[in-house]
Amino acid sequence: MNTPALRTAFILGAGLGLRLRPLTENCPKPLLPLGGRPLITHALEHLRQVGVERFIINTHHCPEAYRQAFPENRWRGIPIVLRHEPVLLDTGGGLKNIEDLLDDDERLIVYNGDILTDLPLAELTAAHPGTPAGERAEATLALRSAGPLCNVALDDMGRVCDLRQRLGIPGRRMYQFAGISVIERSFFIHLEAGRVESVVEAWLRVIREGKGGVRGVVIDGGVWHDLGTVEEYERLCRRLPASSEDDS
Repeated sequence: MNTPALRTAFILGAGLGLRLRPLTENCPKPLLPLGGRPLITHALEHLRQVGVERFIINTHHCPEAYRQAFPENRWRGIPIVLRHEPVLLDTGGGLKNIEDLLDDDERLIVYNGDILTDLPLAELTAAHPGTPAGERAEATLALRSAGPLCNVALDDMGRVCDLRQRLGIPGRRMYQFAGISVIERSFFIHLEAGRVESVVEAWLRVIREGKGGVRGVVIDGGVWHDLGTVEEYERLCRRLPASSEDDS
């Protein structure tokens, strides 16, 4: 059976950016300038390199800033769909809120809007269909061997067996979630429309079913940064010179 192409990426852009206040009081965190252009455009370029043909970005805090950043709803010729959340739905609710924008058999890349990375995405997309016989992955998480919050447990078969130590299953070792995943269209059945919750809760529900539906692939290549503090953001600003590239 042919696997549907990964044509769409959903970038999580609706967070409040509380840890980066006061920088984010009037600007969504993914739009903070980094290297002379909005942080989120580094993610868009990263995704463009693996053939993504459409971006969906959810908004909540200062939504007009996204319209100003992308006045033509495009970036380098690739269309952008902005999906506003009047009530902040968190990562799981935000994912469910874009379900109507997807085809019935479509899978997509979900990408946190507040990370800076060039990890090889092709390793994630290649690993997603590679499941043991009889198991169907509904989600595959990109993981790192080290990071500030290693709380994803993998078993010997590459299945995620615990998150945030909620199930008390240690697995073979703990990893850092890199904030990027591949999600099957079938996964949306585990989400409830209008419900405010983290996608972690839905992943835990799938894990409890015991069918290997959530998997992980360890990708330590490239660099990875979580812009979680003002100090980290300022440090990266000093490291990345302003770019003269045209991102329109």
